[in-house]
Amino acid sequence: MGLKAMITTAQSTLCTAVTHISVNAAHEIGPLNHDWRFFGYDECNYTYTPEGRRMLERFGKLGDAPYYVRTHFLFCNGSCTGTQKFGSTNLYHEDAQGNPIYDFTYIDLILDTILESGNKPYVELGFMPEDLADPSFRNNPWLGGLDPYRESGWTYPPKDYHRWHGFIRTFTRHLAERYGSKEVDTWYFELWNEPDIFYWSGSDKDYCMLFDFTEQALHTVLPNARLGGPTCTGIFDQGGGRELMQTFLEHCKTGTNAATSATGTRLDFITFHVKGAEFPRNANATKAVPSVGNLVHQIESGVEMIEAAGFGGLEIVLSEADPDTWAAGGINDNANMRFRDTEYYASFVACAYQRIAEIAQRYGAPIHPLAWAFVFPQEECFPATRTFATQDIVKPVFRAFDMLSRLGSHALELSSDSTADSALEQQLDSDYGKAAPHHYTGLGAPTMVSGWAARNDAGQLQVLLYSHCDDIDVHEERSIELQITGLEPNQRYQLHHWRIDGTHSNAHTQWLAEGHPKYPAGEKYDRIKTADALELLTPEEIITATSAGTATLRFTMPTHAVSLLTFDLQ
Repeated sequence: MGLKAMITTAQSTLCTAVTHISVNAAHEIGPLNHDWRFFGYDECNYTYTPEGRRMLERFGKLGDAPYYVRTHFLFCNGSCTGTQKFGSTNLYHEDAQGNPIYDFTYIDLILDTILESGNKPYVELGFMPEDLADPSFRNNPWLGGLDPYRESGWTYPPKDYHRWHGFIRTFTRHLAERYGSKEVDTWYFELWNEPDIFYWSGSDKDYCMLFDFTEQALHTVLPNARLGGPTCTGIFDQGGGRELMQTFLEHCKTGTNAATSATGTRLDFITFHVKGAEFPRNANATKAVPSVGNLVHQIESGVEMIEAAGFGGLEIVLSEADPDTWAAGGINDNANMRFRDTEYYASFVACAYQRIAEIAQRYGAPIHPLAWAFVFPQEECFPATRTFATQDIVKPVFRAFDMLSRLGSHALELSSDSTADSALEQQLDSDYGKAAPHHYTGLGAPTMVSGWAARNDAGQLQVLLYSHCDDIDVHEERSIELQITGLEPNQRYQLHHWRIDGTHSNAHTQWLAEGHPKYPAGEKYDRIKTADALELLTPEEIITATSAGTATLRFTMPTHAVSLLTFDLQ
């Protein structure tokens, strides 16, 4: 018996439920804008490494590119060598007389690499250059012999907000001169990262002041550029993220602008973060899983705050939207991170993004989820860090983006009789609404099956379906009955059915079969690498619509799976 047959036999049970999906191919419900085309990572210096370049190029080659790329530490001082959770460009320092000196070498290299890959920068304006930071960071008695700037100095407010204004103005002018204002106007700019926690050593009022000076400097040079904030953590029922969001929106609406003394501050889009779980360092942690419902609740809470503050309809970027909080941690830090290498991560993303799209439709403006994941060079193979690839072997989650990219730009009506039960989600997750959950096991969570339907400009019809249950240990099969109406009567269609699951488009499964080597090589590596490609579930076939223009397809989906079906008129 082959590997895939063995796994299918071990994991599958009798299909006990049927999910009915209906698609009306003749009913276009509006544009499908591919709002998920955003990703990012902490380590700016990993951008131009060989692994970083190849990962960027993978996204740049997707059919819906460009993707917007966000990274931390663009303004920091240091060695300009990539390390986990830090980075630097040495963009700014001052001479002995306090005169500014700029060196754009590394920041140009980062931005050039993003653009050369076919993507666009999402420029995070942060963190504080060492010579601009309030010098009180040097007086921390708890640091001992540690580098005070590396430990916390980059989190401090500026020593002089007018100097910060000049710094932003000079940086922005450089971008306009190097790339052209027309190009830079297509980028996104965001001030700081999570200033409601340890990334910012100032107060909420200090952040609002920083935003005022940043906005005035940026738009003096680039009046059409897009600037957003406050980039806070999750909008839970209480906590620092909610408090900062409230303060910031009130300030932008009716506060006194610190840079201009006018009332209010221009705000082009709003940003905050959402996470489905928090897995702390604990090698002996008991079972826990991410919560799609908790993540979605945070978004709904944020949208409610934004509408109440008078900014309803403004574009929203969830500039970190992830199953959990700790990208650099892996399976040796907390065994619950095991899901990141598997099909579970792919089905979680598809499920969460589809529900975000529903919220955006109700809200009446785009909501963009940004996946905070990238690469960690030289790591062991499949260590469950939050990445899209490991040792240049693509993970199933990247194939989910591959599938999403193949959807057309014309949304079609899709309905499913398997939908989310918000009341049940809240009942199962004891941390629901309070924080990113620590101890949610997913026990009793429903399996949700839904997705998107679309048509591209060439007339191809696509149906993307996911099956997802928060409980990672549920392995069942569900019968799917997909009925499509509105087809050309009696016409033939070529069908391709692509699949991500435990045995398709899944290099992790092959890696396990190879004995889970830390650094696979030779033919063993080649077999693992080959398994990372997007794979057909069944050979391509021809189906014929009825005289009424309908077609019905029946197939099964495991609990954690993503399918893409494409229909080409023959």
